[in-house]
Parts: sequence; C-alpha cells; structure tokens
Amino acid sequence: MPPAVDDRSSVDTGNTGNTASSGLYTYDLAPTKKEGRRWGAYNVFTLWANDVHSLGNYAFAIGLFALGLNVWGILAAFALASVLLFLLLTLSGFMGHKTGVPFPVMSRIAFGIKGAKIPAGVRGAVAIAWFGIQTYLAASVLSALLVAMFPGLSSLEKHSVLGQNLLGWITFMALWLLQVLIVSYGMQMIRRYMAFAAPITLITMSALAAWMFFRAGGSISLSDGHPLSGGAMWLHVLQAAALWVVIYGTFVLNFCDFTRSARSRASIVRGNVIGIPVNMLFFAVIVAVLCGAQFKLDGQIITSPTDIVRTIPNMILLAAASLALIALTVAVNLLANFVAPIYALVNLFPQRLNFRRAGLVSAIVGLVITPWNLYNSPIAVEYFLGGLGALLGPLFGVIMADYWLLRRARVNVPDLYTEDAQGEYHYRRGYNPRAVWAFVPSAAIAVVLALVPVFHAVAGFSWFVGAILGAVFYSVIADRNVLIRDVDGEAIAVAAE
Repeated sequence: MPPAVDDRSSVDTGNTGNTASSGLYTYDLAPTKKEGRRWGAYNVFTLWANDVHSLGNYAFAIGLFALGLNVWGILAAFALASVLLFLLLTLSGFMGHKTGVPFPVMSRIAFGIKGAKIPAGVRGAVAIAWFGIQTYLAASVLSALLVAMFPGLSSLEKHSVLGQNLLGWITFMALWLLQVLIVSYGMQMIRRYMAFAAPITLITMSALAAWMFFRAGGSISLSDGHPLSGGAMWLHVLQAAALWVVIYGTFVLNFCDFTRSARSRASIVRGNVIGIPVNMLFFAVIVAVLCGAQFKLDGQIITSPTDIVRTIPNMILLAAASLALIALTVAVNLLANFVAPIYALVNLFPQRLNFRRAGLVSAIVGLVITPWNLYNSPIAVEYFLGGLGALLGPLFGVIMADYWLLRRARVNVPDLYTEDAQGEYHYRRGYNPRAVWAFVPSAAIAVVLALVPVFHAVAGFSWFVGAILGAVFYSVIADRNVLIRDVDGEAIAVAAE
C-alpha cells in the first residue's frame, strides 16, 4: 500500500502550523535559500579533484599493485567503483539540493528529530579520528621537507612527547592551526580553498607521473612480475572496487553538507561526472604509471607518492611537490573529516555551538586523541575505525530507503525543526523505532563481517551488505500509512554560503 500523500502540500507555502524549536533550529542547521546558492559544477568537481588524490587513497591503490593486480586489473577495479560511486553520490547529492539541509538534519527524516543523533554521531566520530590522522600524515611530509632543507632540525626528532617527536609536534600544530583558521571563516572559505587546491593537486600529480615515466625510458611494467589471473584476479578486482566504495562510505552519507549550496541538479551531475568516473580513472592511470615506472627502474614497489617525492634531486622542485601534497591533504581533511563533525556537534549542542565553535571543538578532540598513536596501532585502526566504518553502510541503506522508496523524495522541511508531537518527524518521542529496528540487525551483521577473522574473505563487502540489509529491513517494516507532505523550507531558510 503506497504512502498517503497530501496533494495540497505541493504548493510550497512552508506553512505547517508548527513552531521551530531552538533545540533543533539554528543558523548553521537551517535550510539554505534556493536563490543565491553558489556551488556550481566546478565546485562539485573540486571536491573529488582534491579528495580522490589523497595520500591515503594513493597508498590504497598502490597496495593493489603490490597484491598482484596488474595495471588493467587496477583500471577495471576503479572503473567499476566509479560507476557505483557516481550513482550513490548523485542520489545523496540530490537530497541536499532539494532540502538545503546538512546531514544531521537530513537524518531526522528517517530516524526522527532526536534519533538523528545516532547517524550524525557515528559519522562525526569517524571523521574526527581521521581528521587527526590526516593532519599527522601531512605533518610527516612537512617534517621530512624541513629536515631536507635544514638538516640541523633533525635534532628535534630525538626527543618525544606522548609518542610524537618535537619536530612532529611543531609541524602538526602548524597544520592544525591552519585548518582551524580556514574553517573559522565557514563553508565559503572551504569552497575557495578547494578551488585553489584542486588544480595544484592535478598538476603536481600529473607532473610527478610524467617525470617517472620519462625516468623509466618511456615505458612501465604492467605488473610486479607475478600477476594474478583468472578467477583470483577478478575476485581481487571486485574486492578492490568494493573497498574503494567503502572508503567513500562516509562521503555518500554527508554529501548533502555540500550540495545544499548547489545551484541545480545539473551542476551536481556535471561535477560528479567529471569528478568521479573521469577523475578516478585519471587517478588510476597515475597510480599505474608511478607503480609501473618505479618497478621497472629498480624492482621495488612504492608505498606512497611521498616515496617518489623524496627522490626528487632538485631542492626547489622537492619543496614544491611536498607543499602541494600538504595542500592536498589539508583540502581532503577539510572536506571529508572536518565539516561532518562540525554539523554533528552543532546538532548535539545547538544553543551552545555554532560552525566556528564546533570546528574548534572537533579540532581539539582530534588533537587530544593523539592520532599518531592511533594510526600506528593496527588494532585500533582495524577494530575502532573499522567497526565504526561498518556502521555507515546500514545507516546509508535506511536513510536512502526512507527518502527514495518510502517518501519518493517528498520532505516537509519545516517539520524537521519542530518538537511538536504532531510533527511528521516526531515519531515516538523523537525517535523512529522502525528505523532503529532496521539499523541494529543490519549493523550487527556488517560489523561481524568486517571484524571477525573467519569472514576475512568477504570483509571488504561489509558496507554493501549492511547497506542492502538496512534498506531491505526498513522497506519491509516501514509505516506506509503515514501522511507525507512535500513542503519546502524557504520560509525558514538562510542565505547559502
């Protein structure tokens, strides 16, 4: 039986008779006005131009070469993953454009005005941990550059405090403060920084690949000499594609944080087409060239582009390449790991935190957890971050099923901000028990698949299993007799940044 629909609500009046609550509505959580949204196709593209070419992603992709995939297998894995990500991110992006709300508010549609703290909290916790780790990785590149330029600074690496040497503390805090400063100016400054960093990233990585290609005599090794073949190869291709989607399991949830400022659906699609399939295949080609050229030169497999950067003989070029990698890592951190916890914290403490204060709190937590110790502990990374990451698939499945299958993209935006018991998203004391019931078993199965050693062969598919189960469970038990209205949020909207 299809959901009941109030046809009168097709007129975008924004008048539902309910009052916005100060505990749910603030300037940072409010929907954005449709007029004045500034994010075009280029801005959407720069998200992916920066994020895809992160050091962590290069390490992952280079690892595929080390595991036995040849160049064609790597390209096939990224081609498959990019198609899946394009579809998932476009669906998620359309949600942000229609409603104009950030992810914690978007979650209220399925989980309720209070239940939304569950998905927002999980997403925020994952992001804060990775914010600290990515800052540490960028600081390591900066430390290496400083030692190369000023060898006397190596003496600072002999003394350690809380697991980090003194030079590492200096470079970490410098980059930590830079990111806090950028975020303090809001989403508009983040957008500008991305636009600045994206071309630098693409030019730097292209130049690095070209340099390696010419060093190797204009050709590369297509494999490590012992490539996988047949069924084993295709299994690794599928696993690699699945893991690549899992890496973006965070972004597919909160892509609406950015597309709420998108000018149109068309700008999202155009930006995603160039930024995902085209850019990801370009990324795969660079990986193939870097790995294949280095292997041809000395039979060694690199672990990261920084391995190649350190071999650049000219100090000026070395400095330029290192600074470009640092600028890239900062951009990735701002996009993937800073915005999400900011909105999550504002949603948790709306009367005490705004965007700037929440950014500072996120940064402080990312520092206090001493991310270098977290990163250097395989157990912590696998069980803490792996377990949290496995929860993202079921959350995505429930939210997508509720929005696209149950509601058919109809949302009463003003009711997302009211605590009135008659509000559409009040459910039961602010929680939608059906969404929780769908999430818990699918999350449990996803976590078991991700962390229990006996399921190691299918661990890479845990995000997909959780997402599919979450969507199926919710579709089966969702209340199809609820009244669904489509009301825009223009009456309570604020200017987009």
